[in-house]
Amino acid sequence: MTTDLLTADIGLIQRILPHRYPFLLVDKVRDIDGYQSATGIKNVTMNEPHFQGHFPGKPIMPGVTIVEAMAQTAAVMVGTALDMADQNMLVYFMAIDRCKFRRMVLPGDVLELHLTTVRGKPGGKVWKFQGMAQVEGEMACEAEFTAMMDLPAA
Repeated sequence: MTTDLLTADIGLIQRILPHRYPFLLVDKVRDIDGYQSATGIKNVTMNEPHFQGHFPGKPIMPGVTIVEAMAQTAAVMVGTALDMADQNMLVYFMAIDRCKFRRMVLPGDVLELHLTTVRGKPGGKVWKFQGMAQVEGEMACEAEFTAMMDLPAA
């Protein structure tokens, strides 16, 4: 049996995530396989505000923003699979484990964020994910993280 994979464009991403410039860190999420796996795309550009100070003369995407981009990808994956657009879902980090940085991410890079669900189910609030960020097939970052998905009371 073949499952059609979904894609979330920037319009759908903004309907799922509350984040906006300068903290919206994912441009597209593709290959969404239910709430099991997805790939986020982040086009890294020099005009992002963190490059003004990280570091002058040698712009490097901060590691914390790479991990945040992975988390946003995971939230879009779950939000798409569970039809959470326009539901004002909030997502909170609970833990980050086994985080390793392997390569610098620079302006001009296209960051691919490969996410899989380790634990979580529809109706559950606590989810665990495994993420891997790559540039041109080369590992930039890997991490496991736990997050709480929360919907405000109506």
